[in-house]
Amino acid sequence: MKQITLLCAVLLLTAVTSPAQRRAPVQRLDPEIQKMVREVDARNIEASIRKLVSFGTRNTLSEQDNPTRGIGAARDWIFSEFQKFNVACGGCMTVEKQSFTQPKANRIPEPTVLTNVIATLKGTTDPDRVYVVSGHYDSMCSSPIDAKCDAPGANDDASGTAAVIELARVMSKRKFDATIIFMTVPGEEQGLLGAAYFAEQAKLTGMNIEAMFTNDIVGGVTTKRNSAYRDRVRVFSEGVPSNETDREANIRRSVGGENDSASRQLARYVKEQADRYLRTFKVWMIYRRDRYGRGGDHIPFLERGFPAVRITEVDEDYTHQHQNVRTENGVFYGDTPEFVDFAYAANVTRVNLIALSSLANAPAKPKNVSIVTGRLTNDTELKWDANTDADLLGYEVVWRDTSAAEWTHSKSVGNVTSYTAKDMSKDNFFFGVRAVDKAGNKSPVVYPRPPVRQ
Repeated sequence: MKQITLLCAVLLLTAVTSPAQRRAPVQRLDPEIQKMVREVDARNIEASIRKLVSFGTRNTLSEQDNPTRGIGAARDWIFSEFQKFNVACGGCMTVEKQSFTQPKANRIPEPTVLTNVIATLKGTTDPDRVYVVSGHYDSMCSSPIDAKCDAPGANDDASGTAAVIELARVMSKRKFDATIIFMTVPGEEQGLLGAAYFAEQAKLTGMNIEAMFTNDIVGGVTTKRNSAYRDRVRVFSEGVPSNETDREANIRRSVGGENDSASRQLARYVKEQADRYLRTFKVWMIYRRDRYGRGGDHIPFLERGFPAVRITEVDEDYTHQHQNVRTENGVFYGDTPEFVDFAYAANVTRVNLIALSSLANAPAKPKNVSIVTGRLTNDTELKWDANTDADLLGYEVVWRDTSAAEWTHSKSVGNVTSYTAKDMSKDNFFFGVRAVDKAGNKSPVVYPRPPVRQ
């Protein structure tokens, strides 16, 4: 009798628990991602950073035909590294130099050839869906147009470049559903020029970039090792999209969504996936496009409508950024390798790897996700287009309190294209939809908008 009473109590509790109180089921870890995480090697990252520093300067305006010094030497070495990985994987990647002539500009005193170095790992089942990860391989002293001074740029941004190189080494050994582009760019210090060229070409050709990460200053400067925030990396994401139209702004103002841009969903995804695989290193979401008065290579992508985030160490030391190498009043200035924590940089690389692998093996994001607003009701009705992924299992509807930073609840709704959340008012929660495949891989969440009236 006691057991029956206990069972009835449990059933009653289950029956009265509202959907908003039910947590999402735990997703299984992918053993191949766990293996790749272990393969990331801080020694390789250190070797790449020291090699890039050895070129003396990587200023965008420096020499391009000197085999041992300048931006050209760095460009050719990165290209050779990508080619080496390509040979090792049996020609699995396309390795190229994307060159263009940058006209005279604010930090470009005369027309200059810039070259993006790119390795593309083509997807197997959905190759037109693309993810881009980048670092900028140029460097600078105190002046961005001083092409002669020593500009080691160990942290800014040999660290980000080394992370991309290590990602290419590890990930090129595997196959992914979607395409991954490993990219290193010059001209960042002159105004995000290499990234802007790639992003513009991607827009003109209709490239379907579902996410872009830029890694800039990810070396974990050693002078900040005792920081209370040493166990994490910042991921910057904008709320209001840089390319938002007046019409889209009016809709956003009327229904909310300032914290639910595609880039902010990407940041949530990066954190969610990192939390699953890493115990001692975390993602700190920063709800800003970038730091005060500064910008990175994700911005040209944002301006052209591509979801993008910036990944950067938590505590920066400005005596070791954009400085002529010198000792002044007993203080050493300069961005040199002894101020880079290679183990920290390796952890940042792992964050990238986890997110990229999860994205590239997950289904595409649902398209045309909308929330029905044409009638007054305490139910919430969502609609979306059917995915075309061959291994699609179905969809999850997610929700959170309007004041919550992350998605807190989810419900599997099957392979359908609409769902109604009963007795859950759209006025009280934020909702989203994500796709799930048969292996349990999940896409980033798509935030619904009211349907556009013609």
